[in-house]
Amino acid sequence: MSEPAGMETERIVVEEEKEAVALIQQREQETTPTENATTCLPRSPVKSKTLTKQIRILLTPVSATCGEHNKHLPQKRLLEQFSSCEESFGKEPKAKKICSDYSSPETRAISHGVSEVVSNTDSHRCGSVVEAVSSDLETDGDSESDRNDEEVSTQLSAYERKRLKNITENAKFFASLKLFESAASLRNMTARVQSPKIQRIKHSKAKTETTCRRSMRLQKVDPLSIPLPEAQAQPEPSVDEYVKPKVIETPTCNLESYQAHLHKMVLREDCVAKVVRNRIHSVAIHPSESRTLVAAGDKWGQIGLWDLDSGLEDGVHTFVPHSQPVSCMYFSLSNPAHLLSVSHDGTLRRGDVTRAVFDEVYRNEEDNLSSFDFLAADASTLIVGTWDGEVAVVDQRTPGVSAELFVELNSKKTRTIHTNPLSRHYFVAAGAGDVAIYDVRHLKASGSKPVVSLAGHTKSVASAYFSPVTGNRVLTTCADDTLRIFETTCISSSVPVLTTIRHNNYTGRWLTRFRAIWDPKRDDCFVVGSMSRPRQIEAFHATGDLVHSFLSEVYLGSVCSINAWHPTRYILAGGNSSGRLHVFKE
Repeated sequence: MSEPAGMETERIVVEEEKEAVALIQQREQETTPTENATTCLPRSPVKSKTLTKQIRILLTPVSATCGEHNKHLPQKRLLEQFSSCEESFGKEPKAKKICSDYSSPETRAISHGVSEVVSNTDSHRCGSVVEAVSSDLETDGDSESDRNDEEVSTQLSAYERKRLKNITENAKFFASLKLFESAASLRNMTARVQSPKIQRIKHSKAKTETTCRRSMRLQKVDPLSIPLPEAQAQPEPSVDEYVKPKVIETPTCNLESYQAHLHKMVLREDCVAKVVRNRIHSVAIHPSESRTLVAAGDKWGQIGLWDLDSGLEDGVHTFVPHSQPVSCMYFSLSNPAHLLSVSHDGTLRRGDVTRAVFDEVYRNEEDNLSSFDFLAADASTLIVGTWDGEVAVVDQRTPGVSAELFVELNSKKTRTIHTNPLSRHYFVAAGAGDVAIYDVRHLKASGSKPVVSLAGHTKSVASAYFSPVTGNRVLTTCADDTLRIFETTCISSSVPVLTTIRHNNYTGRWLTRFRAIWDPKRDDCFVVGSMSRPRQIEAFHATGDLVHSFLSEVYLGSVCSINAWHPTRYILAGGNSSGRLHVFKE
């Protein structure tokens, strides 16, 4: 009679297990002969605080078809069947409870071994239901624990008992090593020890009294501790010496010697530069004896300052203090670092060229400013002219931007204003078709009459200037192509004309109008721009004779309408309509 398929499968599995157990016992006897291979768990209870686990494995025979079907199922599928089997009876899977009860390293190792036993069970026994029950017990020799051990040992196969024994011994071995305690001690040893904070005591700085150091020279003491002799007291200068204008004596050199100096004045390549962007309307030369500084004002309010001694690249400095043409400029008589300028925008500004700051001194919202000059030798008061034939007296010492006196002259326009170098209360004003001399002491707001009129001009007058040394002559430039010199030694009801010079003064709309100016070093010579070719600047004597022509075929190719002299040196600067300066030097 043949055996059922299920019993045959179980017999094959038992035989395979016996062979595996025999092979394991043989290997263990070779390694550890004294060890009993059949021992599964300690039989006698040990009274200690070591936690043990009770494990029960139940084997249930199943059909051969089920065994063959489940032979190739993965381990996870078997566990899911186990869980579903438990849930079908309304019980919580106890395998999950075992994992939650392990708290010590030893019990965690045992749980890992049990999971391996469950997962590595032969696939032929897929129908077996594995139930693991764990409870934390104190090993105190209880009889119930002994019975549980006997049940577990009788129900386990030899192979499984051997596996559990090895797992238990390995857990005990790792527990004896105390790896967790060693790791904790190592972490404590390697932890960075923070040094205690040291609070530094800040010592307060001792306050030392500073004393002013006086030089030994001021204390009248020689460095060798020898008293110095008392300095002789000198009389202080009177107030008149500060206020009294400096009178330039008439040069003793004759005209031939003067012409020789003019011939030595040449135009070099490094003395030509574009200082401002647009057409030049005014030029001024700094009175310095050691350096050559030239300023130019253009059509759109830009002022360029050129230092010829520092080279072309670093020598030009530009400022934009105005918004319209800069019609007139002078360096201050008392402080050469101050450059004063007036513009058609109605402002008079005082610029400090050392600080590049231009302060507003006077403002006229209604009229354009055309020209100005100094009434006092210390440059404290000024006379300012407008294009509408009015003048204003401005005191720089008064705060604000208003004028001390504002009057209307007997003229339609005022192009230039210039004061007498000796009697500064007299000034000459050049207008549309007339030139007149006024006394500032008799100006009235309701209307002022001139002291004397300089008649003879048939067209508009571009400029009128007193001679620089004595003020005995007045030079005018008129649009009727004539230069005139008037005798003003005695200012009376009539002023005669000394010299009349025919000169082409027609500049057109693209060039600034010519202004003939005196040489500050002489009272009988002046220069003026020229329309002649080759381009040149002409120097005339008071008699009308041409003294010299400043020209350069290489570096001067344009008309220099506006010119300026250095007050003491033989330096002449001419500006053209493209913002370029040409400086002739001896």
